[in-house]
Amino acid sequence: MTASLLLSLGLALATPDTRPIECSACDGWNEPQAPFRLHGDSWYVGTRGLSSVLVATPEGLVLIDGGLPQSAPLIAASVESLGFRMDQVRYLLNSHEHFDHAGGLAALQRLSGAPVLATAEGAHALRRGSTAHDDPQAGFGDEVNGYPPVADVRELADGNTFTLGGTTFTLQASPGHAPGGSTWTWRSCEGSDCRDLVFADSLTAVSAPGYRFTDQPARVEALRASIARVAALPCDLLVSAHPGFSGLFEKLAEREAEPSRNALLDPGACRAYAETGEAWLARRLAEEARSAD
Repeated sequence: MTASLLLSLGLALATPDTRPIECSACDGWNEPQAPFRLHGDSWYVGTRGLSSVLVATPEGLVLIDGGLPQSAPLIAASVESLGFRMDQVRYLLNSHEHFDHAGGLAALQRLSGAPVLATAEGAHALRRGSTAHDDPQAGFGDEVNGYPPVADVRELADGNTFTLGGTTFTLQASPGHAPGGSTWTWRSCEGSDCRDLVFADSLTAVSAPGYRFTDQPARVEALRASIARVAALPCDLLVSAHPGFSGLFEKLAEREAEPSRNALLDPGACRAYAETGEAWLARRLAEEARSAD
């Protein structure tokens, strides 16, 4: 299915809970992307700038992340274009509770009837439809951070798992970028070729103006612990919450140029992604130190 057809289908599905959020990056984030297989029964169904992954099992579907409110129709159209139905989705998962990853969850829940699974911190923010008050980006205010609240959110603790159709998903808590951050892991098989897949939360030190990570040592410690945790995960294929941060489409282009080799399979991807997060944090702390001089 072409990107233009996906966009047309998405517009046709527009409803109040998909009313667009406007921001300087939103149009680029929401550029349509045709869905593609990652490995086995795992598929990329997100937009060009915001990842969403579909995992098909014999007992139903699992959908990870909802993008912006205006992303939900595009995600749903991608799911349908692969021959699935939204009412087959049994669980919706979230990486973190910011509007560009959680904004579409209310609409996707309406279409599927599936509960959203998140950490306790993430669940609180999702239910009210905005960031937590201690989020580094909370200073932007609910007018900027707000999105359609999610009605049915169920809480999982760090390390909790659930199994659907023989596939087990694990919540790996990854706070720091957002208090309720979650990285999700599972194994996906093509015949006997089974791989460890990771949907990695954002690991960047980003905030509203005036926020200083230097003044929040617990937040810095949490972010560093999350970075280390992602680096150490079994990781054959990585999808990051923003696909550009893990070079997903560059690897896809390599695979299309050489179909006999799945260039998306990269056992060093999680380590490289974590190193990017650590470098970002180091730059941010150095900038804060200079500004304090």
